[in-house]
Amino acid sequence: MARTDSPVAPVDGGSHKPETLQADGVSAAGSIVMAVAGSAPAYSIAATTATLVGVAGLGAPGALLWCGIPMLGIAWAFMYLGRADVNAGAAYSWVARALHPALGFLSGWALVISATVFMVAGALPAGAMTVSLFDPSQAENVPLITAVGALWFVMMAAFVYFGVHITARAQWIMSVTEVGILVLFAALALFRAATTTHAGPSFSWDWLGFSHLTGPGVFVSAALIAAFYYWGWDVASNLNEETKDGHKSAGAAGLIGVGIVFVLFEIFTIATLVMLPQKQIEDNSANILSVLGDVIWPGIGGKILIIAVALSTIATLETTLIQVTRTLFAMGRDHTIPLRFGRVHPRWKTPTFATVVILVVSLLLFVGSNFMDSVSKIMADAIGSIGLQIAFYYTLAGVAVVVAYRRVLFQSVKNFILIGLWPAAGALFMGWAFFVSIPSNDPVVNWIGIGLIVLGVVPLLLFYRKAKVYYSRRPLELPPELDKKAPVDVDLRSPEQVETLPDPNTTAVRTIEDE
Repeated sequence: MARTDSPVAPVDGGSHKPETLQADGVSAAGSIVMAVAGSAPAYSIAATTATLVGVAGLGAPGALLWCGIPMLGIAWAFMYLGRADVNAGAAYSWVARALHPALGFLSGWALVISATVFMVAGALPAGAMTVSLFDPSQAENVPLITAVGALWFVMMAAFVYFGVHITARAQWIMSVTEVGILVLFAALALFRAATTTHAGPSFSWDWLGFSHLTGPGVFVSAALIAAFYYWGWDVASNLNEETKDGHKSAGAAGLIGVGIVFVLFEIFTIATLVMLPQKQIEDNSANILSVLGDVIWPGIGGKILIIAVALSTIATLETTLIQVTRTLFAMGRDHTIPLRFGRVHPRWKTPTFATVVILVVSLLLFVGSNFMDSVSKIMADAIGSIGLQIAFYYTLAGVAVVVAYRRVLFQSVKNFILIGLWPAAGALFMGWAFFVSIPSNDPVVNWIGIGLIVLGVVPLLLFYRKAKVYYSRRPLELPPELDKKAPVDVDLRSPEQVETLPDPNTTAVRTIEDE
């Protein structure tokens, strides 16, 4: 029987004790809040609904449904992979140990790139919504919007810098308020849709099928846009080292988060189609939720939903910063990038160097991009390229869980469906969407989406020799409760022997490649 390595195993042969993040800084409930905030329901609806409707028309609810089902499969994959390996790098570590270290590094790199691109695009709506809330006449003032968006971004970076406790408290305030507003308006939308006549078509159950998703490239384009809707729930997994009982609660939070945002996405997408004419949707692509709010609750509804979008955008900037900084921290800890990224603040226990670097890089890109192109073009290119990067690392994670747990997949129906079939279907769907979309994508989307993933080969080669432990594949291990061959939990050792051993919580597992 082989013992597991600690999730923070020394990267230099044991001569240096790696630094650790703040343990138990996030509760199980707080992890769910993080997962929901990561998907940014209000922001996603506001920023992406018009794009999805433009591609899929009345098939938009169906695209969300048929992408949501495989996305749940990926969430199951993250849950079971997190049970086997608690690591802030999440897919970066899991894919490396289950499939191949190079694929693991590129998975982490894809997340870093997609998160950075999103922060560049996401700070723009944060500024725009804030300006619109206080002075609608300045809604097209690019310098002002850029300055306000940058200010929000700096504030969120400060929360991330000064500790996970502060981060979690900020998320509770912002996300609970946001979701509360969305739930209220979802209920009002359902009531008004059932009792009054509206400008759009009447709802039909065939909107949830495939009949409106036919045509060259329609379904695959809609699927990538829908993937962008859901993306972000996996921030809970990047916080697993800082979450109480993170090996279980972090993965469960991701599943619950996907379920919550799925319901919200469907209700508001259907409400948009029913209550707004197509022309109005097209003309208000950057502010669709505000327009919908005025229809649902005339006079004040639009303002309230602008508040929800602003809170959602600001909150998701914070969760995205968490994802990218924790992934960079795990990479630095493993020496796959400069070791300074793997350092934490002695008091705050956060990856401060990674936070500062991402803050500076993102601000420079954000300010530069906002003066180079139109807002709608920036958002369209960002959504498309991020969709490719998301599909890439979600595909690898879905395959990784099947490979890692292959010896126990047929021990029960539950194992077969939740660890095998569903994640495998999710991986196939994401992989298919990735490859099929390439020919029909705008060349800029492919250059950003795929080109930046390929760019990850550069640090991989540069730091290959320094990251000996990471690149000498350590097989992923099964949690003992799912392994019938694991030893019975009976301790026959003397007290002296027990005192000299590492924490038993990190040793009572069996390598899946051992017989």
